[in-house]
Amino acid sequence: MNYKFIDSDAELKNVSDDLLRQKIIGVDLEADSMYCFKEKICLIQVATAKQAFLIDPFEIKEISPFLRVLENKDIIKVFHGADFDIRSLDRDYQIKVNNLFDTEIACRFFGIKERGLAALLKRNFNVNADKKYQKADWSRRPLKQGMIEYSVGDVAYLTKLYDIIHQKLVTTGRLSWAKEEFQIQEQVRYENNHTVPLFKKFKGAGKIDNRSLAVLENLLQVRLSIAQKKDRPLFKILSNPSLMTMAREKPVTVDQMLKTRAISQKQAGMYGNLCVEAIVKAMELSHEALPSYPKTRRPRKDMKIQDRIKRLKKMREKLSITIGIEPGFLLNNALIGSIAFQKPATLEDLLKIENVRHWQVEAIGGKIISTLGYCKS
Repeated sequence: MNYKFIDSDAELKNVSDDLLRQKIIGVDLEADSMYCFKEKICLIQVATAKQAFLIDPFEIKEISPFLRVLENKDIIKVFHGADFDIRSLDRDYQIKVNNLFDTEIACRFFGIKERGLAALLKRNFNVNADKKYQKADWSRRPLKQGMIEYSVGDVAYLTKLYDIIHQKLVTTGRLSWAKEEFQIQEQVRYENNHTVPLFKKFKGAGKIDNRSLAVLENLLQVRLSIAQKKDRPLFKILSNPSLMTMAREKPVTVDQMLKTRAISQKQAGMYGNLCVEAIVKAMELSHEALPSYPKTRRPRKDMKIQDRIKRLKKMREKLSITIGIEPGFLLNNALIGSIAFQKPATLEDLLKIENVRHWQVEAIGGKIISTLGYCKS
């Protein structure tokens, strides 16, 4: 596909005016989350059926003409796996994409297990997509020719893929189902994961004692501070397993850290003393000053609810096969738990349960109600 670099405000204005006359465009983004602490959009790829445009946000001072294209409700924007892109656009430009069509989400309504873009391109167009640059540093300039070709390839077939998937959704009567999910996807927003206490976002933190939790929190804050100063991703400073090892073992010297293999010799030289200081401070805290992980009180197991859950899961497995939608997407376990607990008696009651979709009520609502009717009251 032919492509054009857009690296000036004048060019972006002209291209955006042309895009506003399109009915459908493909969109993708490249970012630098693998290389920088403060991740940012590094390249925006847009494609019509005939041409691709590569927008360089580093060179553009006035991005608003293109943002108006994304916000336009009359133009279909085709993304593949849009969640990260939607959140990134919100973070960097505070905008909402309207009229989204997500090919990855749409494929879930046909039970397609291999939903990666490369797999779909191979399946539908016999195109072998090279994912070599998927984890490249897109903040660096100039971009390599291979990176340019990769970025064009990510959007070149999106409108054609839309045609195929859209037609299948129409044929199967599932277009309204998919649109409901697209509209929900449009609403997602960027979330800052660096709010104190940091351990609340750390996997496994709820399973360690309060003293270890204090050590972990101090280490997390040290890592965050270093990452911000170096503008490097957190995992490239100290890995999560390293921090958890130190939180459990509580080494108070650099030598002890090395013996536990929590950090490498290089990391010990750069961050060892800072980690020791963080651990010692946590060890000096009084018992009353120790943090505690917020516990969610689990209701006592109710045998009636457990019976409903069991029956609903059995129902889901059978319907998944007949409807052709993977069980976890058709009705996830969290929803099954909520439905079993609330035991709706009508479709209207079912729809009132948080996160239950209209398409789920249409597809399996009757079966859910009848299944609950057979359960022990």
